Amino acid sequence: MTIDNFSRSQQFLQQALKTVPLGSQTFSKSMLSLPQGVSPYFAERGEGCELIDVDGNRYLDFMSALLCISLGYGDKDVNQAVIEQVQAGAIFSLPHRLEFEVAELLCELIPCAEMVRFGKNGSDATSAAIRLARAYTGKDHVAVCGYHGWQDWYIGSTSRNLGVPGATKALTHPFGYNDIDSLKTVLESHQGEFAAVILEPMNLSYPTADFLQKVKDLTHQHGALLIFDETITGFRFSLGGAQQLFDVTPDLATFGKGMANGYPISAVVGRADVMALMTEIFFSGTFGGDTMALAASKACIEKIRSENALGHIHQLGEDLLNRLNKLIDSLGINHLYATAGHPSWSFLVGKDGRHFDAWTIKTYWLQELFARGIITNGSHNLNFAHQPKHIDMLLDAYGDILAQIKHYDDNGTLDKQLRCPVLKPIFKVR
Repeated sequence: MTIDNFSRSQQFLQQALKTVPLGSQTFSKSMLSLPQGVSPYFAERGEGCELIDVDGNRYLDFMSALLCISLGYGDKDVNQAVIEQVQAGAIFSLPHRLEFEVAELLCELIPCAEMVRFGKNGSDATSAAIRLARAYTGKDHVAVCGYHGWQDWYIGSTSRNLGVPGATKALTHPFGYNDIDSLKTVLESHQGEFAAVILEPMNLSYPTADFLQKVKDLTHQHGALLIFDETITGFRFSLGGAQQLFDVTPDLATFGKGMANGYPISAVVGRADVMALMTEIFFSGTFGGDTMALAASKACIEKIRSENALGHIHQLGEDLLNRLNKLIDSLGINHLYATAGHPSWSFLVGKDGRHFDAWTIKTYWLQELFARGIITNGSHNLNFAHQPKHIDMLLDAYGDILAQIKHYDDNGTLDKQLRCPVLKPIFKVR
């Protein structure tokens, strides 16, 4: 069955645009990322690994709410924990025991975690970690690699830097992943002035031999703290995050996304002597002790552990990558596509074609995937609800769509197949 009715999504978008910039709170869920007229813009509900939009269309979801869904939409165990907690209360005039119970769980599982503070999103945690590092070292400059949120200290180093003071921008310095020389150059550019090096320990590419250890050694040689941004990799690559998987322990780390199966919570964790400065800096929020998210997090992490959810996810992801690579080879489209990433968070990386650029090709690719009832944004964000049959469905769709892309790109007619305007780049974060 082909999905071709997005009328309520279009109607809701026009209504939302009157009061909500871009019609969404999140760039990557907005009209900037989803081609107009051929995309679902508003969700109605989720079930397992499926999403149902406001037009009643049902999709196999490989976005997993931007990696927040680790077990599946509506997981009964997480829901039950939240329901029971809601009946007792969501926020109180005093702290709740869940704050230290979940903190103890994180300290048990995460190598670097000796103390914990909670936030509501990844930007909260990374910003708190940077403030801690600056307080601990008495220095101001920061080296960054990856995506670390919307706050001034990081976003000022990207093309989305409008509104960030120049003095703030000057303190942040990007370096290249798997390029230790680029980090060395950055650190030497302001010798002795760096508070921290923060990076995603893995995103598209695996770390080359000893890269993360070299980053740690070099960071400490320059008197700075090492921070791993594990907002995505945490409770996805392993229970203890990428630091456990790659056996490199940072000074501080940040977690979020899938640690509560979609409920809003994040955490900054790390060495006790550094974390003790939380009593001196100001990182405080009314909803930091939100018991609904804490109850969800406790139930989610315990289920990931007891059900070996990550083993299931990784096995599915390895099968997907192996078969997708074979498909790319068999179609002869290595000039158009490659795969990257970890089995739990992998990517189909598009390139410019013979006659069309990568954005035109991606627009057609999304158009056709949505029509076949599959949602993705270029990555495969697997959760525990995905099953082998869902991988089969995705690869069946890819087999048809990628063959069409090759054909239309080769003969120069792909633009004629579009039923929507071509997407434009937002900004490159990785």
